[in-house]
Amino acid sequence: MNLHFVIAEAALELIPEALWRESSVRRDAERRAQEPGGILLDRSVHHSAMLKLGDGYRRGRPDLVHLTLLNVTSTPLHQEGKARVYIQTVDDFVLEFGEGTRPPKSYARFRNLMEKLLVERPEEGLVRVRKATLPQLLKGIGTDFSAGLSVQGAPERLEELAGELAPLKHPAVVVGGFPRGHFLPRDLKAFDRLVRIDDRALDAHVVAARVVYEVEKATKDQR
Repeated sequence: MNLHFVIAEAALELIPEALWRESSVRRDAERRAQEPGGILLDRSVHHSAMLKLGDGYRRGRPDLVHLTLLNVTSTPLHQEGKARVYIQTVDDFVLEFGEGTRPPKSYARFRNLMEKLLVERPEEGLVRVRKATLPQLLKGIGTDFSAGLSVQGAPERLEELAGELAPLKHPAVVVGGFPRGHFLPRDLKAFDRLVRIDDRALDAHVVAARVVYEVEKATKDQR
């Protein structure tokens, strides 16, 4: 079994051109001696500028993506090469992490790496970048089952879902990489099943840790 773990519609993006002239963006760019278009949008720094974005409540949280990545790539399942990780961003870029590749634990180093990747968009290397929607990503992976995790889904115990995933060759689990809201209707159609594992809206990094742990247990039970 090779679990494909996808952080979808992730709040990870370079500052959009419409905000380049905003004061908080210009100050940040000057402080870091970079162009505004090469910096990650970050609500903790660019809050005033983001008020002009209609869907700003879903964007500008690369720290959440970082935490989720760390919770997946620090697990035995990932270290054994049985879990692949993908970030599918709010502006439809996919960052695919090679087998065993882990992100920097320091947020500052992670931010710098993500900026470099989104600017250069390498097609080869430990982290590859390409343009793709979530449905295109899942189709390209060739998953035999995909589960989207959302409070809008049908209730199911996580242990039961993990038991269904464990015998499959290429299952995919998708969590939202945004701080608030729900999956876009376009992306809901890409899932074989939409599942709710808790009545509360859990943070993506909490969901990630629970999912991988339960899949680890289920795969061991099948040996």
